[in-house]
Amino acid sequence: MSTAPIRDRLVEALGPVVEAKGLDLEDVEVTQAGRRKLVRIMVDSDSGVTLDEISEATRGVSAHLDDHDLLDEHPYTLEVTSPGTDRPLTQPRHWSRNVGRLVKVTRREGDPVTGRVLSAGTTSATLDVSGSEQEIAYADVKKALVQVEFNRKEG
Repeated sequence: MSTAPIRDRLVEALGPVVEAKGLDLEDVEVTQAGRRKLVRIMVDSDSGVTLDEISEATRGVSAHLDDHDLLDEHPYTLEVTSPGTDRPLTQPRHWSRNVGRLVKVTRREGDPVTGRVLSAGTTSATLDVSGSEQEIAYADVKKALVQVEFNRKEG
């Protein structure tokens, strides 16, 4: 068996399985849960994910794990889910999926900024910050989180 960490092996092996279902593999977490490992696979797509797509991905991932010894024969519990609103925006696709949403950006240098994502490209996003447009380069972002809005007025 490979000496690479389990998470890295799973990301490499399961990425193509998830992509074959038309989804993006966003993250893999492996934690100990008693005698078993909890393997949490986070998937998403530009149009979001449905329960049927989660079910399909679960079947594909489960079959792949059963057919390959990726967990060194450890018993495991598999959970396939979509990222929650608390997941940071770390890839350009995360930004483009959140156009229209309010985000709080902590920059590597300078003050944090909160604004609505107007557009997202491959290297930067444009935010509406208090009525003025501000371009934020992804390379300058330390952390970016979507802000939950209750009672948002459409306008």
